[in-house]
Amino acid sequence: MEERLTVKQWDEADRPREKLMVQGAEALTPAELLAILIGSGSTRESAVALMRRVLNDCEGSLKRLGKMDIEELCRYNGIGEAKAITILAACELGRRRAAEPADERPRMDSPARIYDHFRRLEDADREEFHVMLMNQNLRLIGTACIGKGGLTATAADVRLVLREALLQKAPHIAVCHNHPSGNPHPSSLDNQLTEKIRRAAEVMDIRLVDHIIVGDGTYYSYQEQGKL
Repeated sequence: MEERLTVKQWDEADRPREKLMVQGAEALTPAELLAILIGSGSTRESAVALMRRVLNDCEGSLKRLGKMDIEELCRYNGIGEAKAITILAACELGRRRAAEPADERPRMDSPARIYDHFRRLEDADREEFHVMLMNQNLRLIGTACIGKGGLTATAADVRLVLREALLQKAPHIAVCHNHPSGNPHPSSLDNQLTEKIRRAAEVMDIRLVDHIIVGDGTYYSYQEQGKL
């Protein structure tokens, strides 16, 4: 049986798994990505060199690679049936992903849209504090509940707000909480907290887009009031 080289036996510069962990998948060439899938090459060449050779025969086209059959791939020294199936399965997954419709996330580019997203807080009998995470185009990434409190106040840890933004790599955020009394007018503590979040976010190069206070069928927007 032919001895094969494992990834750990390659030179440091020829280890695509380690490269992916350090630099991310986008930094790898198609041959390096395919080498991760097949795991090893042969005594003659590494998995990366093998896949470079296969792609070279396909003139660098992944579409042509995906049109090959198992028998054609198995003609290459170092590729058996299992590896050929893995390569073709990966090509098919890529084709299906490309065929999927774009994931169009809603734009949160106005106080009204942010309020609509959090309108359910009108029915909450306790204060809740939430953060909305948005990408560069103000499209929704997600939301997170930062804290729940009593009838008149809730604790909101600025560090938790920024932690969620950093974890999701969100350059824009909005915060929102409700007033169970139904009156959305901000308190002095609301004003202090808003400014504290704005300043802390600015240090991290994150923009606080708005702070929405949800009342009974209405809302207060710091952005609309010119306070941000």
